Amino acid sequence: MVPSEKRHDMTKLTIEGMTCGHCKRAVEEALQAVPGVASTQVDLDQGSAQVEGGEVAALLAAVSEAGYTAQVTE
Repeated sequence: MVPSEKRHDMTKLTIEGMTCGHCKRAVEEALQAVPGVASTQVDLDQGSAQVEGGEVAALLAAVSEAGYTAQVTE
């Protein structure tokens, strides 16, 4: 495997407290700012996020610092 093709782990999160597009953007920006994150997909309607890369503890802390609550889902 070429280093640039390194596979990142996918983390699925349940996000509580998002009520609008601004909330969604705030969570996306917080998650994207975490070192090691390759991509994020936040779903306002489902109250969830999928994040490729980054450490789980750092992802949860970033969401909390943005003013929302996150839990890892299986």
